[in-house]
Amino acid sequence: MKKFTDKLFGGLKMSWLNVILFAVATAVYTSAMMIFVRPIDLSFRDIGATFEWWIFFAIIIMTNCKKPLESALKTFVFFLISQPLIYLFQVPFSEMGWGLFGYYRYWFIWTLLTLPMAFVGWYLKKRNWISVLILSPMLLLLAMLGVGFIQSAIKNPPYHLLSGIFCFAQIILYAFALFDKKRDKILTLVIGLLCTIAVLIPSFLTGGNSETMMIVVLEKDVTPSATVTLEDEDFGRVETSLDTDTKVARIYTAVDKEKSTILTVKDGNKIYKYRVNVFAVENTFGTDVKLLE
Repeated sequence: MKKFTDKLFGGLKMSWLNVILFAVATAVYTSAMMIFVRPIDLSFRDIGATFEWWIFFAIIIMTNCKKPLESALKTFVFFLISQPLIYLFQVPFSEMGWGLFGYYRYWFIWTLLTLPMAFVGWYLKKRNWISVLILSPMLLLLAMLGVGFIQSAIKNPPYHLLSGIFCFAQIILYAFALFDKKRDKILTLVIGLLCTIAVLIPSFLTGGNSETMMIVVLEKDVTPSATVTLEDEDFGRVETSLDTDTKVARIYTAVDKEKSTILTVKDGNKIYKYRVNVFAVENTFGTDVKLLE
């Protein structure tokens, strides 16, 4: 096992060609999961929506680069290629068509952030207590994701269970694979545990209810002055991004029961209405949004 992890996190040839091939391969796999895997809440589809696998891929790239700048540039290019390709491959199979790229805005922001993050992340190769501190934000994110997945699996078993296990398995893996000293291994595990406890505290205080984000890609000619409201205020809350080419409304709602509301867009004399649904599907809940004629 030690030989395998040493190879994975420091013994691979991370040439530019390999980075590009890695990016294309992950994009093909991810888009295939999003297109062909049903129901929508299986763990295999989570790679297309959340960060746990992409943290893993980024750490592989960073730890196999020779210099911090190389780490930053190659990680950036990996995400710059893989993320848009994921949406591009899905376009012919999706009812949203090119509207899928409304989701890419957020991944593009994260792609830009990989430049400084991967530059600093290269110092994981130093395998010391500073490396533990550098890893800590990723441990927190994995704890947040892992807790969310496990809570979903408890409410609607076994959906997202594998993703939850993978998140916590990564914390353990990094503790033993990235560090040589017993002190640093224990420190990594303790930080991972504290992050998990910190994430669980608000969950206990709120009774375990969490929000899911629903994306609504609005009409192209909507101006930044348009107003977007939900007919049923108890359904959730809505935020908008109307100052970009792709106009987007984000609805945050608890997906724990069947419910429906109308999202209304008022832009001068123009009014658009969307039916927003949370519906039961097999042993879990799904969501959809339809433009009303």
